[in-house]
Amino acid sequence: MKNWFAFLVASLLLISNTIMAQDNTARVLVLIHSDHGGTYELAKEIAKGIESGKTVKAVIKQVRTSADPKLKDIPVATVDELPTYDGIAFGSPVYFGNISTGMSEFFSKTVDLWTNHSLEGMPATVFMSAGSGAGKELALQSFWNSLAVHGMVLVSNGIRGNENIDKNIPQGNSVLGITSPASLKNVERPSKDERYLAELQGKNFAKVALSLKGSFSKKTLAEKPKQKSINDILKEKNIVLPTLPKPVGNYELFSRSGNLVFINQVSLKDGKILNPGKLGVNVNEEQVKEATKQTMLNIIAILKDAVGGDLNKVKKCVQLIGTFNTKDDYTQHASLMNTASDLTVEIFGEKGKHTRNTSGAYSLPVGSSVSIQAIFEVE
Repeated sequence: MKNWFAFLVASLLLISNTIMAQDNTARVLVLIHSDHGGTYELAKEIAKGIESGKTVKAVIKQVRTSADPKLKDIPVATVDELPTYDGIAFGSPVYFGNISTGMSEFFSKTVDLWTNHSLEGMPATVFMSAGSGAGKELALQSFWNSLAVHGMVLVSNGIRGNENIDKNIPQGNSVLGITSPASLKNVERPSKDERYLAELQGKNFAKVALSLKGSFSKKTLAEKPKQKSINDILKEKNIVLPTLPKPVGNYELFSRSGNLVFINQVSLKDGKILNPGKLGVNVNEEQVKEATKQTMLNIIAILKDAVGGDLNKVKKCVQLIGTFNTKDDYTQHASLMNTASDLTVEIFGEKGKHTRNTSGAYSLPVGSSVSIQAIFEVE
């Protein structure tokens, strides 16, 4: 019985120590943008320093893919994963006294993190590589400003390691973070001493990250509901897009300028005009609404062709302009045009909402009772 009790106590102590050891570890992201590998070389030394105490794990990722053979296999980070770490070390080249374009573009995607206070209280440190070394302090300060907006705890490098570096060559030391002036000739960059300073920065940052672990809330973003495919919506609503109409003149079915697609259509169906004529003379309102729906279906079929067959690339219906073949005293054009607007929103949801104009005409091409002009924004 005594042996069994001793075994139980030993087991509980082992489990307790294991849990405590697990709790006394942290994960730090080393997030970089590197043009030609200089920033990546510093990142490896930062990561080495972070992991030197065996209690903090460093993960190196980049903000976007690179074609450089030295960088192409580095995984790319997502904005959503940032709050899951216990600290982040940011690295970037110096661009004209600022952070790089790639790093700036990544920060531009962090608005939701900012509004949700997802990074507040998390420790951060920075390091940079520079062409000439000029503007490094300005660039580091700019980097700090971006992190301060998120409420991150900014960990400086301080006056660290000066006693062990070669004073005969320029070194990229700074109290705000290590840098490396990459363009100096006849000197390997990062230099041996800059690598040493980067390792020290990593060691210092690991201590802070481990100390602050658990002191801030890791507010991850709520997972956004998966957007339903437009093809699935069409199937659910039994909406069948017609085959593409053929131009009957020297023009194209659509014209694209930048991200805008322009389309004009009438109520063609199977090569013939559906419900042709003038409202109140040859056709009634229900027939014109049917022709309006057919016209809008023609437009969406052409739009699908314009985006390579993937209607999910449609970002917004910008504008619809409807013209109807009516008598002079007719005033209910908007009611007719609602058919096209409702169909667009039914298919594209919020992205289908648009500005609109409607009007009447004495006659329309090929006897159609309706003509619609559409402008869409696409990817």
